[in-house]
Amino acid sequence: MTAHLAGIDTATLVGWNLTAIWSAMALYALSFIAFTFDLATRVAPVRAAVTIAASGAASVSSGGSSTAVLERTVVEGVDGQPKRSRWVRLAMILLVMAWVLHVGGTVVRGIAAGRVPWANMFEFSLTATAIVVGVFLAVQLWQDLRFLGAFISGFVLLFLGIATVNFYVDVVPLPPALQSYWLVIHVFVASLGTGFFALGGALSVVQLLKSRRDYGRMRFLTTFPEAERVENMSYRLIIVGFIFWTFTLIAGAIWANHAWGRYWGWDTKEVWTFIVWVIYAGYIHARSTKGWRGSRSAWLALVGFSAVLFNFTIVNLFFKGFHAYSGL
Repeated sequence: MTAHLAGIDTATLVGWNLTAIWSAMALYALSFIAFTFDLATRVAPVRAAVTIAASGAASVSSGGSSTAVLERTVVEGVDGQPKRSRWVRLAMILLVMAWVLHVGGTVVRGIAAGRVPWANMFEFSLTATAIVVGVFLAVQLWQDLRFLGAFISGFVLLFLGIATVNFYVDVVPLPPALQSYWLVIHVFVASLGTGFFALGGALSVVQLLKSRRDYGRMRFLTTFPEAERVENMSYRLIIVGFIFWTFTLIAGAIWANHAWGRYWGWDTKEVWTFIVWVIYAGYIHARSTKGWRGSRSAWLALVGFSAVLFNFTIVNLFFKGFHAYSGL
């Protein structure tokens, strides 16, 4: 639907878009604060030894020896995490509200432009960060990753702020090369892959912190899942992201052939997209066949996500080529 068909002028829609995005940023900031308070108020889970006697009766002791047939440890909460606090519930509510405004503002930008809202760096920043939060919220159905909330809300707030202040451009028609259905498929799938890589990278940071013997002032780490479990979750999320990125690489080559008459031209953007693919392919191969575990795999995952960020920022801003569509 174009702005003309909607019966609303483009300037009004652009105003709505910016209002929604700035409002979303305010809610992301509040969500980040609430997630931070949740981390600050977390305490180590309370453990109590539960002794089950042979007769089936149970007694609880906080220490000392026991002559019971069976002993087991009960931890408050699930998988070593404390029960939900008011701060984390508030943070999640604020995050969902921010995401709804974020998605709404992005859709309005698309309506104003009369196309999908990811044709330049500003629009791609809106869409990609919305997908990162959407992936984070959807993954909660699989695993409780609320302990990453401060990272996700802070990361999205930072990128939205940078994009709105530094990358903003007015609505303009698409260049000829972008007037293709591949724009819808290629960029959207790349954004999905970025969302999963972001979560994998955040978990890798947690894994490295958890592998330290001395947490120092970061006592909240005692409430996080163990490093091995965090590593396994990161690995699974990165595999999903790698599948999307593989499709992105293939779809980009097909689109390049339609637009420029060649599948591969060693353009800077093409090369860095392939470098990202190689890094993550190496990560998956090293971990699954070479037995890489622990810090080595976590650092390699972070190298991969750093390459993703480099591809989006430095390559788009400072390198020229066929993919110079930042709009700046």
